[in-house]
Amino acid sequence: MDLEVIIDNKKIKADASETILQVARRNNIEIPTLCYLKNINEPASCRVCVVEVEGMKNLCTACSTKVRNGMVVKTNTNKVIKARKNAIELLLSNHNQNCLSCPKNLKCEFQKLCNQFQCTNKFEGEKSEFKIDDSNNAIVRDESKCILCGKCVSVCAKNQGCYAIGKVNRGFETKVSTAFEKPMQKSSCVGCGQCVLVCPTGALTQKNNLKDVFNILDEPNVIKIAQVAPAVRVSIAEAFGNDIGTFAEKKIVSALKQIGFDYVFDVNNGADFTVIEEANELIQKLKTGKGLPLFTSCCPAWFNFCEKNYPEFVENLSTSKSPNEMLGSLVKYYFEKQGKRAKIVSIMPCTAKKREILAHGVIDQSITTRELAEMIKLKSIDFNLLEEAKFDSPFGEYSGGGLIFGVTGGVTEAALRYAVYKLTGEKQDIFEDVRYSDGVKEVTVELEGRQVKLAIVHGLANAKCVMESIKNGTKKYDFVEVMACPGGCVNGGGQIYVDYNKIDVSEVIKKRSESIYIADGMCKFKGSGENESVKKIYEELLENDNELIHKLLHYVHTDKNFY
Repeated sequence: MDLEVIIDNKKIKADASETILQVARRNNIEIPTLCYLKNINEPASCRVCVVEVEGMKNLCTACSTKVRNGMVVKTNTNKVIKARKNAIELLLSNHNQNCLSCPKNLKCEFQKLCNQFQCTNKFEGEKSEFKIDDSNNAIVRDESKCILCGKCVSVCAKNQGCYAIGKVNRGFETKVSTAFEKPMQKSSCVGCGQCVLVCPTGALTQKNNLKDVFNILDEPNVIKIAQVAPAVRVSIAEAFGNDIGTFAEKKIVSALKQIGFDYVFDVNNGADFTVIEEANELIQKLKTGKGLPLFTSCCPAWFNFCEKNYPEFVENLSTSKSPNEMLGSLVKYYFEKQGKRAKIVSIMPCTAKKREILAHGVIDQSITTRELAEMIKLKSIDFNLLEEAKFDSPFGEYSGGGLIFGVTGGVTEAALRYAVYKLTGEKQDIFEDVRYSDGVKEVTVELEGRQVKLAIVHGLANAKCVMESIKNGTKKYDFVEVMACPGGCVNGGGQIYVDYNKIDVSEVIKKRSESIYIADGMCKFKGSGENESVKKIYEELLENDNELIHKLLHYVHTDKNFY
């Protein structure tokens, strides 16, 4: 760092490539923003980050102005505060102010700034006419709450390569919409929910299914089941003031029991089945050399993306159901054999799972980590004071291989643990090479004397690049893991909201991933094939009947798309 700048009378070392905003945040000097998202959306359009720079006539946007040696910056003068307030009040003048009934109430960045700057309805006039689009199974879009920051547009295009939404029209008529203003359900949206994570207002939210869940809980003569995904346990505690990545598995079980569920099962257990079925599928394809590369199919947003953009590769998707669907099939079969009727609610880090359950019809309702937090608060449960409880048998025991499904590379590592164990009888607990990729990671491993080429991909824009390289023949793989969300499920579209003004998304992914890897290291079983409860279910419930196993744990490729 070869420059020195002064921000609010504080001398700071800086690099010439940095902006005023980056230098300020690095030194814990707060400058508010609404449109800025590091490396993804930096249009300098909201004007909320303006600062005063000595020697410059006009105020500068901190997010786009590079520092220079000797620069003197003031971030909180009366002139700056007045300009910021003016910019916010202009946005407020065309904003739906039904804050108390908004899903983002008290979690809204715009609301927070309105309070901070004591904004009023200074600008009067007729508001634009907007509509609510709730056609999508996963995401609700409310145009009346959009402030045109562009974060959703940039994330959808740059990170996900979906281009489902964009800015249309001009001037006062400008809004964010789909191509030809089609309903979201008929757009190129795959329901990943990354747009929901970055939206600073209530313009984009997940479809709320809590009413349906409470209806299930009130049903008589029905066994109520909750099943919890791996990544939920490293995010839910954040909603109750805990550090990012806090591991709260046993408190989740306790909370769900208090809410009224009869049994709480672990989707990690279902993930162990997915590992075994998918690894066996890969081993068989490697032997025949047909149907390669094998693509993972457990991420519904990726599955949907493949159907929409690469239909010629749909048959390469693994026929193994997702852990959520596998566990659901096993649970319902288990209770049906006892003559009992069960209804299942899955708690997922994912908005796209709301689409998955409609596609397959096994799970009765799917809610996000955020919705679970809302349920806990609705029931007046003090999450931090809950006693710990264990998942119920027979679907509560899991291996580290099932747990690491929550992070990118986890499916591949779990499959390798099982494949090596099955083919050689040896245990290899950690495959460092498949962890912590920037977006695409290529790895070659040896299985039975053969060099097996793997690709680990997260973020659908990266998946698009990989698919194009496979399509044009420049790359050849045997196995490709794809997670739609950057970082995998730990950064799923249904996870607890994080203030990206205070922490970078990469740091969020790192903290949650590390929490999962620490828990993996403490697991009794590392590989899915070692899980005694899984072995018992194969033997006693499924009776090692291949036809029944395929019926419950696999789906059949058809000409009709699932999504």
